Amino acid sequence: LQARMEATENRLHLDRATQHRILQKLTDAVIFEEFIQKKYIGAKRFSLEGSESLIPLLDLTIEKAGEDGLDEIVLAMAHRGRLNVLANIMGKSPSKIFAEFEDRDFELYIGRGDVKYHLGWSYDRPTASGRPVHLSLCFNPSHLEFVSPVSLGRVRAKQDVRGDARREKVLGVVIHGDAAFAGQGVVQEVFNLSEVDAYRTGGTIHVIVNNQIGFTTCPDEGRSSLYATDVARMLQIPIFHVNGEDPEAVAQVVRLAMDFRKTFRKDVVIDMYGYRRHGHNEGDEPAFTQPAMYKAIRARKSVREGYLEHLLKLGDITREEADALAWARREELNQELSTARRFDFHVAPDDGQGRWSAYSGGFERDLPEAETAIDPDRFQRLMAAMTRLPEGFQPHPKIQRFLDRRKKMAAGELPLDWATAEALALASLAEEGHRVRFAGQDTGRGTFSQRNAILHDVRGNGTKWIPLQHLTDDQAPVEIVNSPLSEVGVLGYEYGYSLDMPDGLTIWEAQFGDFCNVAQVLIDQFISSAEDKWRRLSGLVMLLPHGFEGQGPEHSSARLERFLSLAAEENIQVVNASTPAQYFHLLRRQILRRWRKPLIVMSPKSLLRHPRCVSPIEEITSGRFRRVLPDTGAGPTDQVRRVLLCSGKIYYELLEHREKLGRQDVAILRLEQLYPLRLERIDEVLAVYPDQVGVLWIQEEPENMGAWRYLKAIFGHRMLDRHPFTGIYRQASASPATGSARSHRIEQNAVLDLAFAGM
Repeated sequence: LQARMEATENRLHLDRATQHRILQKLTDAVIFEEFIQKKYIGAKRFSLEGSESLIPLLDLTIEKAGEDGLDEIVLAMAHRGRLNVLANIMGKSPSKIFAEFEDRDFELYIGRGDVKYHLGWSYDRPTASGRPVHLSLCFNPSHLEFVSPVSLGRVRAKQDVRGDARREKVLGVVIHGDAAFAGQGVVQEVFNLSEVDAYRTGGTIHVIVNNQIGFTTCPDEGRSSLYATDVARMLQIPIFHVNGEDPEAVAQVVRLAMDFRKTFRKDVVIDMYGYRRHGHNEGDEPAFTQPAMYKAIRARKSVREGYLEHLLKLGDITREEADALAWARREELNQELSTARRFDFHVAPDDGQGRWSAYSGGFERDLPEAETAIDPDRFQRLMAAMTRLPEGFQPHPKIQRFLDRRKKMAAGELPLDWATAEALALASLAEEGHRVRFAGQDTGRGTFSQRNAILHDVRGNGTKWIPLQHLTDDQAPVEIVNSPLSEVGVLGYEYGYSLDMPDGLTIWEAQFGDFCNVAQVLIDQFISSAEDKWRRLSGLVMLLPHGFEGQGPEHSSARLERFLSLAAEENIQVVNASTPAQYFHLLRRQILRRWRKPLIVMSPKSLLRHPRCVSPIEEITSGRFRRVLPDTGAGPTDQVRRVLLCSGKIYYELLEHREKLGRQDVAILRLEQLYPLRLERIDEVLAVYPDQVGVLWIQEEPENMGAWRYLKAIFGHRMLDRHPFTGIYRQASASPATGSARSHRIEQNAVLDLAFAGM
């Protein structure tokens, strides 16, 4: 950097062609904004005016990427200037943008879709080098900066698909605003991920469009540091501050940034100073709160005009030539507008293509179930591989006992526990060629010491062994990732990874399910709604440890009720499996079906070692996931006087309570999949019981939590019009659970007693 910057005094000599290219891009940017302002007066567009140098900046970045041999760029940005970027960088036809302003296809989007300045786009862009660069602009919500980790997860997935271990074929470019860059904590989380091996992408180009204001908030009100970029000083990376009104300085910075990134595979920050010519949106009056600033802005010529005057002084162009560029662009936009206003012009909804062409969303009923069992020989082979250690490797004595237990499970001497069923599911998928990426806090060992997927030599020599990576010579890669202590950044990254890895199993595990609400924005704005808003699918799996065990209000609930409240149009799957075999088939079903929806699993804690929460080998080598599990221990069905319907670990407590009371006239059914809910499956298991036998929903959560209100809204007071239906639960509560272990036992016993009382 010192040699490059001091030797040139930070001035790059540009040839005439490059100068004309910059002027052309500035012209495109300025004319586009002026055109929309005149044709759609007062419409929100979040214009780029005052920071138009972003367009030549991105153009030069793409050109340099082509020179450097890059194949793809994934971009992320907020709404400011997005329409300009779509039209002038991403190759989206202006007629399609104008059609969105016209809003004539509204009937296609009743209850769905998104505003025009949130939409993504992809484009194979030619470059002067002759090498096309594929561009992908991520869809994103108005929640600033949360798309950043999503975009980088996409970059990593694209690199992994290509086998690009050097991280030199796919680049991430993230465009920020100054106020959000300093204000949103997810920015720091993204920087923290950047040099962690499991999250490296070979360096991201961060561009701050610094308009020196955040809506109405001045910099001294919006941050404690001098520069918006100071959060990036946590890393030893360059931060370039550049005047956006000097496009040639911007060009110099682009070359420096791209060369640094290529050489050192690290992030780079470009802080481009400009301004916002209008208010936060075009209907806003900024002079109410920044009168002096906007007096100065309104007297200021455009960036294009300033650069044109510079070129006129150099004699490299004439005013007539520059005016001709502007006239030509206006004519192009007029033609595009005429096209958009034709009665027969419609913009077809954009569905995923490429790697997603073999997969579908929509409704589940349209697709067949998958065969998820594995044959006995395969079972034995995988179990042997998962218990095999390299010569000389010495595990901890307790880990050796863990492996010895697995050998007994393989021999049929012990039934399979939860962690073994999980490992088998991952191993079988990897053997079939499906990449596995399993990430979360403490995921290698498991929060509850149940998984032990990463083994360490007890002698402390740094040797590790990951059995799932040593199954067969031709298996797909398996990554077991201990993530940083972050929910937002990591979940966003893993979700982004799933967007470009449809045929792989991508899992994010919360340390406890209670902590997933730290990343609520990712759940609400991306995971649950991306298909409805943007027609984008994801097969991400979220494992959320859930269950009331006396550990207090922060270690009991994954907030099942919140996921059920988000469930509509079969957008997600919500499951609370109760056996290892069910979990095994569930994970395999997620990949082997061609139906791709996020899978939310209320995963167990105490059941990981519960002596009755086990499965025989036969349930792995045959069968498939069942949405409802019938009773197996009650008396004759015609003598059953009550049916208990439950989900998850409370089943085992109800089972023990029934045995204690000797109540064979009470059947216990398990609702394993809560959404999408298949009433015919419930009907099948209830059909064996007499009509008018009451059904009680039993949950350990308070009345205002869990699945009770969801099920009550579906069934009312009668289930399937023939069974009286009511519920047993803790009292409604503002907090999920008590912090007292004794109080917990009292409350839990009360739920169990009520389940069998009054008969």
